[in-house]
Amino acid sequence: MSRSLVKRGFVQYMSAARIRENHMMRLNYISSVSALKEASSSSSCVEAVHLSENCIRRMKELECSEPEKKLLRLAVETGGCSGFQYLFQLVDHTTNPDDRVFENKGVKLVVDNVSYDFVKGATIDYVDQLIRSAFVVAENPAALSGCSCKSSFMVKL
Repeated sequence: MSRSLVKRGFVQYMSAARIRENHMMRLNYISSVSALKEASSSSSCVEAVHLSENCIRRMKELECSEPEKKLLRLAVETGGCSGFQYLFQLVDHTTNPDDRVFENKGVKLVVDNVSYDFVKGATIDYVDQLIRSAFVVAENPAALSGCSCKSSFMVKL
């Protein structure tokens, strides 16, 4: 067998192993978060997701350019170079029953219940750089580490 085939097989095997490992970490995290949520359900303390001044300014600029007012939706999904990735979308005003809505100076951020467990206490920012302009999670207390572009993160267990 040629050396390149062996190397390719090893890379594919390691990629599949990494995906399985990330999936198992996510399942373990979700089950521990559910148990923690049940244990602390009597507490009325809710950790907000914060919006930076840059984020608020950019959302207001977007609202002026759009005929219909939009909400910023933040979701967390598996993927990215660190295991989980942030997904930002501009959506209409409809929310789902399991959504949490955070408002600051008239700007609304919507986070679904599952994603909220991953971004509780986080700060959302807007960065305008040469390489990209985007909404990012600037600080996330639930993140152990992340990639340099701030689009993915690893969860504290």
